[in-house]
Amino acid sequence: MRCPFCRVDNDRVIDSRSCDDGFSIRRRRECLHCERRYTTYERLEQMAIKVVKKNGVREPFSRDKIRAGLERACWKRPISDEQIEATVSAVESIVYATIEDEIDSQQLGELVMSHLAKLDQVAFVRFASVYRQFKDVRDFVDELRPILRDQNRAKERE
Repeated sequence: MRCPFCRVDNDRVIDSRSCDDGFSIRRRRECLHCERRYTTYERLEQMAIKVVKKNGVREPFSRDKIRAGLERACWKRPISDEQIEATVSAVESIVYATIEDEIDSQQLGELVMSHLAKLDQVAFVRFASVYRQFKDVRDFVDELRPILRDQNRAKERE
């Protein structure tokens, strides 16, 4: 591995840890030339699953796009980066475990929303508003009705 600072290919691994629910390895390295430290990640190269968009275009599945969408939905919400990363890892695990070669963007969006609904209701509605392309306030109300109904049922049981 070349040092990102001095570009010399001479380093040693200081620490290795499993991360992303065991799907990657985080390594702390030290350059033996400039003595600076940096982090690398080793990830299993997955088979190329394609996401079929609404317009029929196929593009590679990207955990980074899932993370970016979740980060936008969770902006200014009490959700940690670890919770977002755990959600991304959970979605990715399901996709690679159950899909052979292609997944519809609609199916992928529903999968993300099912995890997000358990994490934070406001973030869920934000994500749904973009994903389902809400046109007006009625769309928001229609999405909120089942959530409010479930909350009322939970309060009645208490």
